[in-house]
Amino acid sequence: MYCLVINLSTATARMSFMADQLNRLKIPFQRIDAFTPEMVMNYENSFEWSSWERPLKDTEKACFLSHVEAWKFAAAQDESTLILEDDALLSYQTPSVLNAIDEIEGIEHVTLEVRTRKKIVSKIGRAIGSKHQLLRLYQDRSGSAAYVISPSGARKLLARASKEVALADALISKAYELKSFQVEPACGVQLDRAADYGITNPFNTVSQIDSGNPTPITKQASGFRARRIGAQLRMAARALRHVGIAERREIRLDPAHFL
Repeated sequence: MYCLVINLSTATARMSFMADQLNRLKIPFQRIDAFTPEMVMNYENSFEWSSWERPLKDTEKACFLSHVEAWKFAAAQDESTLILEDDALLSYQTPSVLNAIDEIEGIEHVTLEVRTRKKIVSKIGRAIGSKHQLLRLYQDRSGSAAYVISPSGARKLLARASKEVALADALISKAYELKSFQVEPACGVQLDRAADYGITNPFNTVSQIDSGNPTPITKQASGFRARRIGAQLRMAARALRHVGIAERREIRLDPAHFL
């Protein structure tokens, strides 16, 4: 399995943190340059930037473009790719979980992380090792800091990104065409959510995507509202479709796995 770390060239401390972490876990990786807000203007005519539920900040557009580049890499490989943002904290169980995932056919997307949001997952999971299970993921809500994508899954995300734009995690969450799964207990958490799970944050960070000003809402406001309503309706229909085999709940995380 390949591993990519999305990192701004100026965020050297973050990259040092990720390199130390991945080296300790013995996960080979390569770094890819994250897009900056200044680079977004070069792609203004390449994507449907007004196709989400609200205007996107330039920092959010840059994050989206960074993940698109990671998907391009993943789509061209002959095996799956672990994609990490540079503020992802991984458990010491991660290597064994990745090895188990690698042995299972038909998986296109696996999220390793949790972010204090309830998800719709299958009631029955598949054991992967002695400590974890793999649950079918029917509806995620947020988080793109640590996930595995197969070549076919990456191609599906690229196809969707060519027609519509969203926050990177939102685009993945609404891609129902993916065969998506969730690891439980989760073996990834973004540093800004570590304390919520009783994990001491080993590296204090400030969110880079939260900075910047959103694009002003103008005459497209009604279109954004309609898409927000449409998204809620699609998620409700998704939940109803899987009543009986799925449940909406938070995913467990064991803080002891992060010591």
